[in-house]
Amino acid sequence: MIKIAFFDTKDYDIELFDKYNKDYGYEITYLTSKLNSETVMLTKGYDVVCVFVNDKIDEETMKALNENGVKLIALRCAGYNNVDLKNKGGIKVVRVPEYSPYAVAEHTVALLLNINRKIYKSYQRVKKYNFSLDGLLGFDVHGKTIGVIGTGRIGKAFIEIMKGFGTEIIAYDLFKDEKAEKEMGFKYVELDELLDKSDIISLHCPLTKETENIINKNTIKKMKDGVIILNCSRGKLLDTESLIEELSTGKIGGVGLDVYEDEEEFFLRDMSNSYKRDKNLSILISMPNVIITSHQAFFTREALNKIASDTCSNIKTVFNGEKCQNELV
Repeated sequence: MIKIAFFDTKDYDIELFDKYNKDYGYEITYLTSKLNSETVMLTKGYDVVCVFVNDKIDEETMKALNENGVKLIALRCAGYNNVDLKNKGGIKVVRVPEYSPYAVAEHTVALLLNINRKIYKSYQRVKKYNFSLDGLLGFDVHGKTIGVIGTGRIGKAFIEIMKGFGTEIIAYDLFKDEKAEKEMGFKYVELDELLDKSDIISLHCPLTKETENIINKNTIKKMKDGVIILNCSRGKLLDTESLIEELSTGKIGGVGLDVYEDEEEFFLRDMSNSYKRDKNLSILISMPNVIITSHQAFFTREALNKIASDTCSNIKTVFNGEKCQNELV
């Protein structure tokens, strides 16, 4: 029987993985702790570790996993920047590359509308029977220029939605999808042109050496005054200190984040009774033109079922000695 150490477990994980595991018969041990160099000793005796976005499999952790006899790292997410693939040794690594691009794209649009139309502010006022419109002025999204950085599955899903608003879409990607460009009616441009022309900029690219801090002090200065920035991809695409500085000057009109540069110790956890705080995160949360959600863009029924189904299938494929199309090499 294949033994799985399942890290960073939430109640919904147990419900769904137990449901799909009826067809596989894995022996799963659910652990609430995250996998890192301090908790890696818990993996001894297991064939598989199943991890999520904020588990940290660095060189030290990877070495210990090899020593403990772990054969497979099963990521139940698409991103893998938290895994040291260069030092994986004999361990195979698989992921779930696509669970619901629509979930993330739709959440990005929700953040945009919330920021622009001050929905949260209005909601709080109305609860107090304050029906004033002061401070709630927004703008028509129709006719605006949307800059999309990253045109993978999620980026294209976002473009499809925003086309329905009657916007002009320009995009930047190191790997252009010219077929999609023609069929969907957007235009690829260089990054500087995108920064200069966009009223709204949305990030949908993976975290790589090329994209880390792609939004920084220099790139922000190239943007329009009052630009809205959206990030439902990876926190480290944005340099937080530069973001705060330019928010304070009014250069940036609004920010919608579902991820944060140093989110590992906070996001996906209830920290309300803890005294532990992150200075920059606290500043962002306090700002009236910033909306932050807790890495929930992926969090739909459809996406969770896809994650559980594909993860279980990935494990079976690897242990059957078959080629897994979701393996990272």
